[in-house]
Amino acid sequence: MRLLENHRILVTGVLTDDSIAFGIAKRALEEGATVALSGAGRGISLTQRTARKLAAFGDVGEIIELDVTNPDQIAAAVTAVDERFGRLDGLVHAIGYAPPLCLGSGMFAAPFSDVATAMQISTYSLAALVGAFRPLLQKAEVTGGASVVALDFDGTRAYPMYDWMGVMKAGLESLGRYIAREVGSDQIRVNMVAAGPVRTIAAKSIPGFSVFEDTWTERAPLGWDVNDSSAVADTTVALLSPLLRGTTASIIHVDGGAHAMG
Repeated sequence: MRLLENHRILVTGVLTDDSIAFGIAKRALEEGATVALSGAGRGISLTQRTARKLAAFGDVGEIIELDVTNPDQIAAAVTAVDERFGRLDGLVHAIGYAPPLCLGSGMFAAPFSDVATAMQISTYSLAALVGAFRPLLQKAEVTGGASVVALDFDGTRAYPMYDWMGVMKAGLESLGRYIAREVGSDQIRVNMVAAGPVRTIAAKSIPGFSVFEDTWTERAPLGWDVNDSSAVADTTVALLSPLLRGTTASIIHVDGGAHAMG
């Protein structure tokens, strides 16, 4: 039996086929899940085109419009998922954005309005989505209950050029623990996957991303390939599955071990 047989999963954040979320959706389909994708704004056309590339692995249906800054769209997305699935066994949060001044300009350049935008999209959105989809997550019909997985980037350290996004990831990690505490009684698990740097569209928006590319492999005991997100996808699938049904409020590092090195 495949790991995600009979699972109904919503994967957010799929833009292109080099995105980590695409790899997660692909692996989930391969493991027997029924998957829905969401997109937002001008990026939804990219998501629609990319979804066609998943056709060889399974049908994802129409893309659900979901702008996490728009409460009406969040409510409409819950209705759409309810009509399509009737429940939700897994939710993948792969959403993040920071205005340009929040990255690569230090901690004193961005006005609070930019920081607030980064916070709403990259951090608060996890609470917004889990809170909105909670009634459907409570209806999960799989062993171990529903699973929420949020993509992270080690928030315990200050990385060059990452600036305010690093603060948002640290907040995301803390928020995940608090949400896990609150929804655990519903048999909903909430975990983070702290991925090593992967060369995606989002990564290209980070000034000096080449610094990560040049140094991460040297620091990681297992090595690291910035062009390969498959280990991240595999770990996310494991968290979505009953295999890790006793794990919540945790951060799983998938970075070749670099986070633990001096």
